[in-house]
Amino acid sequence: MNPSFRRLRLLLALSRTGSITAAARDCHVSQPTASMQLRELSEALGLPLHEAAGRRVRLTAAGHEVAAAAQRMVDEWEALEQRIAAMKGLEQGRLRVCLASTAKYFLPRMLGPFCQAHPGIDITLEVLNRDRVVQRLREQLDDLYLLSQPPRDIAHQAETLMDNPLVLIAPLHHPLAAVPRLRWQRLRGEPFILREQGSGTRLAVDAHLAALGLQPRVRLELGDNEAIKQAVAAGMGLGVVSRHALAADPAREGLALPSVQRFPVPSSWSVLWPTGRRLSPAAQAFVAHLHAASAGWAVHS
Repeated sequence: MNPSFRRLRLLLALSRTGSITAAARDCHVSQPTASMQLRELSEALGLPLHEAAGRRVRLTAAGHEVAAAAQRMVDEWEALEQRIAAMKGLEQGRLRVCLASTAKYFLPRMLGPFCQAHPGIDITLEVLNRDRVVQRLREQLDDLYLLSQPPRDIAHQAETLMDNPLVLIAPLHHPLAAVPRLRWQRLRGEPFILREQGSGTRLAVDAHLAALGLQPRVRLELGDNEAIKQAVAAGMGLGVVSRHALAADPAREGLALPSVQRFPVPSSWSVLWPTGRRLSPAAQAFVAHLHAASAGWAVHS
């Protein structure tokens, strides 16, 4: 059996894309060549590694086992390439970073200085909702992950980067916005517009409100902070979003931040990676950069 790196990379691409054509495109080979090499890999192992599932292709149980092993091999080889480059006095490599969608409000601006300081490191960002980030962490598809609510059922190492206060927002001229230091009980019966179930923000908000004994009247659930801000500004209810998602002056967006006891909801951003994974030099440099950048980061910048 001789499962070459090319065949293993094809299987990994198939796992990501669910399409032999897309996997071939990712690996810069023709579709017939990809089909042949995937078939040869299955024959070499003696079990089918993929199967049709409607219009898509999915891995079999054996395929998932081989893909997991292939990912570990590819990761180790890429880390070796970076260590060899470091021995040569070069700084290069590839870095895959997956982040929850709210991190898009600050991470790209942190990324610029890193890319200027490390021009030989190519970075790929995946911006997804929390459930998909957690799934990618489970499958160990990336080098680093940014989440505000790390999962408890996946072994991982995490380092806290900075606060992620979740603030109450209201329409600019809402009656509650004019009252200083409201008691949180005044929120009973108010309509809320919240993030979708499973998001990091929603998990933190639900836990916080449950601890207060407050059952919110949820009018809308939306999967995007911008949509929540627009709905709140339109007078549809109150919302809770990350302070990072707001302008320095929320009034510019038609929003007010009512002063309410027990708010903001405490939360924080963490960078994490699977337990047992040895961080590449590029990943180590990026984690160090995130710590340095977040130390001086203003939440309203």
